[in-house]
Amino acid sequence: MPIQEYIHQINEKYRSGFSKEHGYRGTFENLCRTLMPGRAIINEPGKVKDCGNPDFVVSKGRIPVGYIEVKDIGSDLDAKLYKEQFSRYRNALDNLIISDYLLFRFYQNADLVHEVRIGEIQDGRVVPLSKNFAHFARLMGDFSTFIGISIKSASTLAKMMAAKARLLQHILENALTSDEKSAENSELKGQLNAFREVLIHDITPKEFADIYAQTLAYGMFAARLHDPTLEDFSREEAATLIPRTNPFLRKLFQYIAGYDIDPRIKTTVENLVDVFRAADVRAIMDNFGKTTQQNDPVIHFYETFLAAYDPKLRKSRGVWYTPEPVVNFIVRAVDDILKTEFGLAQGLADTEKTTIELDSQVADGRSKTGYKRYKKEVHKVQILDPAAGTGTFLAEIVKHIYNTRFKAMQGIWSSYVENDLIPRLNGFELLMASYAMAHLKLDLLLTETGYQPQKPKRFNVYLTNSLEEHHSDTGTLFTAWLSDESNEANHIKRDTPVMVVIGNPP
Repeated sequence: MPIQEYIHQINEKYRSGFSKEHGYRGTFENLCRTLMPGRAIINEPGKVKDCGNPDFVVSKGRIPVGYIEVKDIGSDLDAKLYKEQFSRYRNALDNLIISDYLLFRFYQNADLVHEVRIGEIQDGRVVPLSKNFAHFARLMGDFSTFIGISIKSASTLAKMMAAKARLLQHILENALTSDEKSAENSELKGQLNAFREVLIHDITPKEFADIYAQTLAYGMFAARLHDPTLEDFSREEAATLIPRTNPFLRKLFQYIAGYDIDPRIKTTVENLVDVFRAADVRAIMDNFGKTTQQNDPVIHFYETFLAAYDPKLRKSRGVWYTPEPVVNFIVRAVDDILKTEFGLAQGLADTEKTTIELDSQVADGRSKTGYKRYKKEVHKVQILDPAAGTGTFLAEIVKHIYNTRFKAMQGIWSSYVENDLIPRLNGFELLMASYAMAHLKLDLLLTETGYQPQKPKRFNVYLTNSLEEHHSDTGTLFTAWLSDESNEANHIKRDTPVMVVIGNPP
């Protein structure tokens, strides 16, 4: 019994008269490794957050699971000497043990939840209390599997996301460039060919693996942002939490991370789940905005992620951040031009409509025979950002319209957004993470303004190449989704009477 052996070794050192607090640490560390398999036990870690240096950190991979502070055998854990230190640790650390090597107090979120003694001093000896051994072993096991919110920094979350995404990208790129003839490889290479046919003709295996990895990372980010239950999170739950306003990402995530996930990436994806389970993404994003004094924490989080994930990708795909004052100036200038040069009194908020003619395929019996012209009424002020990035310009348009016209008329805002704003805001983006973040940004912003949808309506931001026409799908489910996204984007390219093209370069 490892606990019996632990007490025996502790007793030997105690009776020698030479051992003090530090002298028992090695023995205690060995016990922790036995009772908490699969966890790293780090003695004397560096400074933890802002609370100081607890004696041990227990972690799963790079994610801290719990902290342990030990004092010398026989120490009074209620002594005034320790009051300030223990209080600081309890308030800062979600999962904490305070012990004198024999008495163990378990704290969660500052509350004492369990206390157990496995030995006591009698006549100068450490005597085991074997009746408590089994209970103590269970408590240590529970301690090591605690799920708490231990990632509270946007920078930490972005860097840990990036590390997992890089590993995913590496695994997938190796699979795509190998000669292995397996069902998983055939499926993966089929998806690569679908991307080449429908979206990016010259995409390389490395670039496709990058899109795959970013889909998983940012799909999970979007899901956790909308997770109402912080205490649990899973890959299967993530697939259901991605907002319906982004049906393409939702379908794609379910397809590549659902029940039939490629076994080569399953472990890494589950590790990514662990990262998000340890993070309250909504609180992190709120705090990040306040800390950076920026109105748009989404941009700065994405840039932190990209810098850690692949800084060269930013340059190769032309990802450049437009300063918020510049975006604001351009939006206000466009609003003014619409009013003064085009006679539209409401500018960007205009709700006027115009009639356009479209072609529709008609069928005769079992075969399509041709096209028929028909008329359709659409909004006059159609807006397009052909390189939307993370949606900065589209978001600024929403803020401008809300602040100048609807802030004092909250009652009609939701109806206006649904009927006269979302149908006019269009964006194209080629980079998966930027595309996902643009959807997130619009979702967060509209929620912040008080928008309450009657029925979730997709945002007209599409994963597409602005300079490419639509290509028909080749029949697979994966390709069909890409083709649907391309078709929707093509409708804007071909049929929508875009009045305002906005973005960077201006």
